[in-house]
Amino acid sequence: MADSSFDIVSKLDRQEVDNALRQATKEVANRFDFRNVDAGIKWSGEAIEIQANTEERALAVLDVLKDKLVKRGVSLKAIDPGDAKASGKVYKIVVTLKEGISQEDAKKIGKIIREEGPKGVKAQIQGEELRVSSKKKDDLQDIISLLKGKDLDVALQFTNYR
Repeated sequence: MADSSFDIVSKLDRQEVDNALRQATKEVANRFDFRNVDAGIKWSGEAIEIQANTEERALAVLDVLKDKLVKRGVSLKAIDPGDAKASGKVYKIVVTLKEGISQEDAKKIGKIIREEGPKGVKAQIQGEELRVSSKKKDDLQDIISLLKGKDLDVALQFTNYR
């Protein structure tokens, strides 16, 4: 019998991020507490740029963005907001988007699978993803449950379940 397998990946749904950004832009434009503070949020290449005239307002805009991302089902582990930096009269926060599993995180996940998972389960690192295989499909379900219960620094999705 052939081994069953699935892939562990960390991918962003760019459309959902874009929709959340648009919703946040509308809310910032319409909210009373953001009037006359030069608050704004926009794409800046592959990152998102937030700006306002005070650090507190910039952080408030970041909170609005986070709220919209959560409502759209995008994990907050997939974003990496930088510190608020003064740039002339405005404060800017650059939010970078994280995709893919780094080698270090992949090794950490592989170690968890080896140590805490059922025997006979193999994990292979393949670039920015992991392939987990086993003879029993129940063992793969156990691995998914195990990893969902762990507090990892990466937003994980499980794909190609065969």
